[in-house]
Amino acid sequence: MLHRMMTLTAGLLGAALLAPAEGVAQDKTPATWPSPVATRGPVAEKDKKPAPRRTINGMWSALRLGNQSGGVQLKPNNGRPENELPYTPYGLQVYRSHKPLEGKDSVDPADNNDPRTKCEPLGFPRYNHYDLGIQVFQDEHKLAMLYSFDNRWRMIWTDGRPLPKPVDGGVEVDGEFRENRWFGYSVGRWIDDYTLEVVTVGTMPEDRVWLDNTGRPISDQARITERFRRLDADTMEWSETIDDPKIYTRPWDTLKLRMTLQDPRIDLMTRYCSPVEIDNYNKSFGDAAGAP
Repeated sequence: MLHRMMTLTAGLLGAALLAPAEGVAQDKTPATWPSPVATRGPVAEKDKKPAPRRTINGMWSALRLGNQSGGVQLKPNNGRPENELPYTPYGLQVYRSHKPLEGKDSVDPADNNDPRTKCEPLGFPRYNHYDLGIQVFQDEHKLAMLYSFDNRWRMIWTDGRPLPKPVDGGVEVDGEFRENRWFGYSVGRWIDDYTLEVVTVGTMPEDRVWLDNTGRPISDQARITERFRRLDADTMEWSETIDDPKIYTRPWDTLKLRMTLQDPRIDLMTRYCSPVEIDNYNKSFGDAAGAP
């Protein structure tokens, strides 16, 4: 008798657990695989909705930006006087040692020394200047920002912790030394309900990373300031300023982008740096380009 009651109870419990799932499934629109390309453009004025407070959560894209191959968005490296950067003597020396594949000083593929072509991480803030599409996940302590190129991610802390102090070879955190990092150490604070300011220090040194595809340099003494300003529910303005006294004589602005919120269901395409593919490219094109 006891066995029969246990069997009946188990059956009823199983049915109860299954019923809600079946009901949801019947009401749910069948899932699809939307195009892996972010295609949603700016929202019409009549369709704009107010921005939510203190959040930039979501998937964002700057359409038609590409990978900023000509240099950072606001200062393309095209030889025009208005786009020349305020190098220190040392900064200019570092820049002239770089042999990029793009920009006014580009070289043949076989002659380049871009760390990217050795599949080194791009470092920060170069990820902001390359194949820009980002997914932001946010909670009360931090934001996780995911970059589509090479599936990389960074953490931005918003819990009130202080910005680390840059020192030789790294940063000082609560009286302790910590090493430089590819994405540095990022701390954010809400200036108002719709503007998040993020400051990053402790990035990698100039012998490991470049600022952009055209060989502009950046050092481990850089202080990178970003502002994410939510304009409405579907639009965000992202700006970035570089302050690197080792490389540049004054701060300067690199980008000011309008980002559009995309369909959260998109399974974005990602591109990876593959040493095998790089080697195959060099054998087919790069080495041949440098041949007599």
